[in-house]
Amino acid sequence: MQDDAYLKCIDPHCGLEYPIMSTNVECEKGHLLDVKYKNKPSDKLKKTFYQRRDSQENIFNESGVWRFRELLNFCQIDTENVAECSKYLVSLDGSEGRQSKPYQMSKAAEFIGISNNKLWLQPEGYNPSGSFKDNGMATAVTHAKMVGAKKIVCASTGNTSASAGMFAANEGINCDVYIPSGQIAPGKLSQAYQFGAQIIQVDGNFDDALKQSLDDAKNHNGYTVNSINPFRIEGQKTIPFRALEYLRWESPDWIVYPGGALGNTSSCGKALMELYEWGWIKKIPRIAVINSEGASTLSDLYNGEFEGEELRWNKGNTNTELISRYYDHLDKEGIRPKTKATAIQIGRPANILKGLRALEFTNGVVTTVSDSEMLDGMAVVGLNGFDCEMASGASVVGIKKLVNEEIIKKDDVVVGILTGRQKDAMLPVEYHNNPKNKFAIPPKN
Repeated sequence: MQDDAYLKCIDPHCGLEYPIMSTNVECEKGHLLDVKYKNKPSDKLKKTFYQRRDSQENIFNESGVWRFRELLNFCQIDTENVAECSKYLVSLDGSEGRQSKPYQMSKAAEFIGISNNKLWLQPEGYNPSGSFKDNGMATAVTHAKMVGAKKIVCASTGNTSASAGMFAANEGINCDVYIPSGQIAPGKLSQAYQFGAQIIQVDGNFDDALKQSLDDAKNHNGYTVNSINPFRIEGQKTIPFRALEYLRWESPDWIVYPGGALGNTSSCGKALMELYEWGWIKKIPRIAVINSEGASTLSDLYNGEFEGEELRWNKGNTNTELISRYYDHLDKEGIRPKTKATAIQIGRPANILKGLRALEFTNGVVTTVSDSEMLDGMAVVGLNGFDCEMASGASVVGIKKLVNEEIIKKDDVVVGILTGRQKDAMLPVEYHNNPKNKFAIPPKN
């Protein structure tokens, strides 16, 4: 193994470093960590990645994550040695990220109000467990395996539990899943049960479940696979890698995500920072984060809707006291995140600082959309023959809102990420049974 990869605190005033075998998710001062690489990868790898699309029966070439393994080689292995890849890299037979790429969807473009050739939507729901989580779970569980973890632990609003359970079952390790009781779509919960995960129900919301899961990981030899784990962020970087590769490494003007725990925002920001530093891209796409109106923490803070101050990364000088006061305000007023889009029903995004860093680097924006708007976004994607869950509809209607506000220009190239497929069977049924909904196709008697 080469000595190339290590962990580093994201706070530029701290900068504490740890060996790659560390299982810390924070430095000793409580700051989040990044996986860092000393060596700069050659952009000649772009050709290698393209050639790997003909996998030659190598599952690591088939994988939409491990196809880019040189850009996330924290295992520090010979990436062309199949035996070494097989020993270290965790994969669901190459299926994670394999079907993920951007598509043009004409009905969605018409609904948004931009030209079809300017809009790309990338469905991550075609991952094996049905969401983007498999991208990061492949890398998180790879590190868990590296350090000899016997149990992985997560909190979940649904998709994380499905992905963690699937990978744990495939690797033959235990999996504890902390869920907010009664706040998880049955279709997602059933997957966690199906894959043999131990479900622990928490009286509270996702934020309460995350706190308990981190205590479990810390005190009972668990390995946390939520997105505060820096190795999960590494796998999620491949979402923008695939989009950029499909666009021949010509940066779009925008990349748009639903905003929940902000792992996707963080991973996209890290990917773009690295690619720009390496000279792989010349233009930095802007990131747009779309919150639900009922879970609007980032939007409230970023746009100055709480106490009038706009929260920023500010080169690492973030006003974390403002965040604390906002959370105290939520507690005092008894405000809990509430949206039918349970995947983004998160009030205390664990990756808020990394998310702010990503927004600063990309000159990003944050906005909110309503539940009814998200349902319209979900429905119009379905009318193009693609499947997505309600939270993914946030990307579609978020783009529409930003186009209407002329923040996104009509000639901008936009990539919207559809984070998961539909697992709440009654949402489309209820939507289409109500003839008042914009895209409803009610049943006939």
